[in-house]
Amino acid sequence: MSPSPSATRRRVAVVGTGAIVGGSHLPALRAHSDRAELVAAVDLDEGRLDDFRELAGGDVAGYTSVDAMLDAVRPDLVLIGTPPSLHREQTVAALKAGAWVLCEKPLCLSLAEYDDITAAEEASGAYASVVFQHRYGSGAVHARGLITSGELGAPRVAHCQTTWHRDAAYYAVPWRGRWATEGGGPTMGHGIHQYDLLLHLLGPWAEVRAMAARLVHDTESEDVSTALVRFENGALATVVNSVLSPHEVSRIRIDCSDATVELTHLYGHRNEDWVYTPAPHVASERAAAWTTPAADVPSSHTAQLGALLDAYDNGVRPPGSGPDARATLEFAAALYKSAFTGAPVHAGEIAPGDPFYQAMHGDHPHWAPKERA
Repeated sequence: MSPSPSATRRRVAVVGTGAIVGGSHLPALRAHSDRAELVAAVDLDEGRLDDFRELAGGDVAGYTSVDAMLDAVRPDLVLIGTPPSLHREQTVAALKAGAWVLCEKPLCLSLAEYDDITAAEEASGAYASVVFQHRYGSGAVHARGLITSGELGAPRVAHCQTTWHRDAAYYAVPWRGRWATEGGGPTMGHGIHQYDLLLHLLGPWAEVRAMAARLVHDTESEDVSTALVRFENGALATVVNSVLSPHEVSRIRIDCSDATVELTHLYGHRNEDWVYTPAPHVASERAAAWTTPAADVPSSHTAQLGALLDAYDNGVRPPGSGPDARATLEFAAALYKSAFTGAPVHAGEIAPGDPFYQAMHGDHPHWAPKERA
C-alpha cells in the first residue's frame, strides 16, 4: 500500500522572505501542499519576516538565524532565496543538518564554492539543487526529447538571447553588480537561466570564445556579454546576455538538419511559445507529430519543486544538481575567462589553481568608475 499524503509531506523551511520567495516559492509550495508543508522561515529583517509569515498563513515559525532554525526545526528541505553571496554558506549549513536544498541561481559564486557544496553533499547524503525552472515546462521537456532522440536531425546552429533592461535604480541595491556579492553581471544574474536551457537541450559544450563589457552602468561587473560556443556534438551557437536592451526578450533558436525549433518568451514559457519549422524535405505527417502535447505545464518554480519532491520520494539525486548544474556554472566561468584573457576556453580547463576557479573575474581588475555627467 502506498503511504498516505500526510505521511509523505516534507517539512520545508525558507531562508530569505523577499519577493522571489513570496512570489514564486510560496505559490509552488501551495501547489504541492499534499507533499510539502512550510514549517519555518528565516530573515534578518523581522518586519519582512512577519509580513511573510502573515502571507504564508498557518503555523510558520520565524527565525532570524539559519543555524537556530536548523537546530530547532530539522527540516527535510530548505528553499534559499537570499542574495548570492550567502548561498554557499547557507546551502552547506542546510546540507550538514541533513536537509535537501533548492537554491535560487546562482547556487554559488565560483567553481571553488560549488565544489565545497559537493563535498558537503557527499558528507551528508543530502542534495542541493539550483533553480533552473525553464527546464521543467512541458514545452522544454518535449523539445529536449525530440532533439536528443534525433527526431529533428543533427543540431547545427543555435542562438541564445537574454536581452533585458535594468536601470540605475536596480543597481542601487548594494549587492548587485559586484563580483564579491553577485558573482558577475547579466552573465551570472540574468542570462544564466536561458543558456542553462540551451545546454539542457544541446548537451555538453566543448569550447567558448567570448567578450564582455561595462558600457552603461556604474558597476564592477559587466552589463553585456557575448559568446561563441562549440558543442561536443559539433553544433555552433551564439549567446548574448544584456541588461541594456529596451525591447526585452528571452529567445532560443536551434537549427537542426530536419527542423528549426524556436522559443520566444520573457520570464517563463508555455507550450504556445515553442514553434517548429520543418525543413523542405520533411513530410507534413512527420512534422505534425512534433507539436507540443496538449497538457500545458508552464516553466515555473512549481514544476521544478514537483520534480525535486519526486526525487526525494525516490531517494535519488534531483535534477538541477551535481555535475549537471556544475556544467552551467563552468560555462559562466569559461565565458568570463575567455572575455578577460582573449583566449578560447575548453570544457574542463578551469581547475584548482586557475584564478577563474576561485572567482568569476579571475584576477582581472575592476573597470574604472564611470565619469558622472
